[in-house]
Amino acid sequence: MPSRDRLKQQLIRDLVRENLHTVSGAPPPGLGRRRRTVSGWLLAGLGATLVVTFSGAISSTAFRFGAPRPGSAPRVAAAVAAPESALPAPQRIDPSLFQLAVRKVVLDPGHGGTDPGATTPSGLEEKTITLDIANRLRALLKDAPISVVMTRADDRTVSLERRVEIANAENADLFLSIHINSMPLPDDVGVETFYLGNSRDPETARFARAENSGSGYSLADFKTLLEGVYAGVRQEESRRFAATMQAGLFRELASVNARLRDRGVKTAPLVVLVGTRMPAILAEVSCVSNADEARRLATSDYRSEVARALFAGIRAYVEPANAPAAFAGRGAAGGSKGDS
Repeated sequence: MPSRDRLKQQLIRDLVRENLHTVSGAPPPGLGRRRRTVSGWLLAGLGATLVVTFSGAISSTAFRFGAPRPGSAPRVAAAVAAPESALPAPQRIDPSLFQLAVRKVVLDPGHGGTDPGATTPSGLEEKTITLDIANRLRALLKDAPISVVMTRADDRTVSLERRVEIANAENADLFLSIHINSMPLPDDVGVETFYLGNSRDPETARFARAENSGSGYSLADFKTLLEGVYAGVRQEESRRFAATMQAGLFRELASVNARLRDRGVKTAPLVVLVGTRMPAILAEVSCVSNADEARRLATSDYRSEVARALFAGIRAYVEPANAPAAFAGRGAAGGSKGDS
């Protein structure tokens, strides 16, 4: 008696031969009689399954390419896989199609505690300015209504790693880090907004190294950090958020500061933008290296202007998805001057 494997192979060869004869119109050859043991019946069942599968494949192929004409030579059409280049590329799904509302925003006042950030000629520190602006912006957002989480609410040291952890733990919809710029040329004054990406610009590289100092991450964390860097939707939404923020920021502040320059939207590999899992941007809202701008930043009124400009940028991004009525009564800039 042949072994099970040999019997299986013979059965399959017989089935293939029978199907080829069927396709060509010839009468099928008789299958040799075999004693049916229990294992033989099991193999026969397997053979029946193969008959259905194989003949279905042949029939499908014959339908696609045309059945053989009577008297023509037997022909078996082979299924040809489409080349990978001919397949359509996966398309990114636009989140705006789902009307995804923004419910929670994380505000990240730059620096704090032992890290003062940039300092004005009069000794006013960036960490104090960014916290004050963030508090003013939070007051504007509370009636939007958008829930606001602060990475720090007072003058304390918070590592970049901890800021990322807070944003991710809160499952926030947006992340906004607020900073004040300092430029080598004291006459320069402008606003710029960053979202996640690489940069070959030496100035941006220096800026990224400075902002990433004291991140709290180790070299071992680097791979994990980068795993989600270029996830398409988050990357694109961060770019769109940065664009609306930059437009609102410059439009509102240029109305009270004619010397202001639009330094545009840029990409930079900043830790707080790498680690966060939601659309995230960093806004440089002023320049302490400019004497006139430093004097403005020392006043409550100008900090309120900055907060209203940031509000305008958030509103431009959020309003298409959220109900427009959520911002009713806040005006283009929202709030009143001199809020404290």
